[in-house]
Amino acid sequence: MNKALRNPLIYIVFVLPAFLLFLAFFIYPIFTAIDNSFTSWNGISKDVNYIGFDNYATALHDAAFWKSVRNNLYFILFSCFIQVPIIILFSLLIANVKRLKGLYKTAVFAPSIMSTAVIGILWGFIYNPDFGLFNKVLGLFGVESIYWLSDRKWAMISILITNAWQWTGFYIVMVLAAILSIPKELDEAAAIDGATGIQRATKITLPLIMPIISVVIMLSIAGAMKAADIILVMTKGGPAGSTDVMATYMIRYAITSFKHGFGNSIAVLIFLFTLVVTVLYQVLIARRNERIEY
Repeated sequence: MNKALRNPLIYIVFVLPAFLLFLAFFIYPIFTAIDNSFTSWNGISKDVNYIGFDNYATALHDAAFWKSVRNNLYFILFSCFIQVPIIILFSLLIANVKRLKGLYKTAVFAPSIMSTAVIGILWGFIYNPDFGLFNKVLGLFGVESIYWLSDRKWAMISILITNAWQWTGFYIVMVLAAILSIPKELDEAAAIDGATGIQRATKITLPLIMPIISVVIMLSIAGAMKAADIILVMTKGGPAGSTDVMATYMIRYAITSFKHGFGNSIAVLIFLFTLVVTVLYQVLIARRNERIEY
């Protein structure tokens, strides 16, 4: 067995299938999208006309495109500054419960395995201006009904809340696993020294789980940049493009309007924007969160 493992061909045999799949479903589509982004192809005809950087110029001079970029930034900011603190708080609370911990973990994780279409429809009922739960509660305090998904002032925040509700549980399980992997002796020693629960959480637990929190933020940023499905189900980018993100902007042109070349140029821009944001985060923030040994 050891002699076989010394043969480089063995490693090639095991790696080659995964490498071929990587080339076929990741590298090849990327280069195909880049190539198509320089064309006016409609996605159907055999005629492909190369038009240079015209698609990119059109996108960068389109106010609707920059509105979609702004909405993607809203997703990122909401995830980093509202969703992540909630994730940490609930993870700490669940980690300290004595009974039914498994039930709580299952309850918070359940939305993550639900279909986005189901979640969109469910929250559509919650946001309904006539019989929705939110307006029913507000009505108890004499507040008039709010058109959550059809009012430009409320539509985006409604989408952000729904998206956060779907994925918060997934990240809570990740952070919770990191918390539970911390040796109990550290917490017990701090408690003996007189540290309060809040002090133990802020001075011991949080510093030790910073690497996984960094991963959660990175995944949140990546998820924010490719958000589309929940928007398509709930608002289709409306009202008046107020909930459009780059992915829905791309879908509208690449599929609905048969501007496949232009849609591919948006896909390339999404890739570049995501790359820039994640690299900046890695360089400026994530590198400071070094691996921690207990």
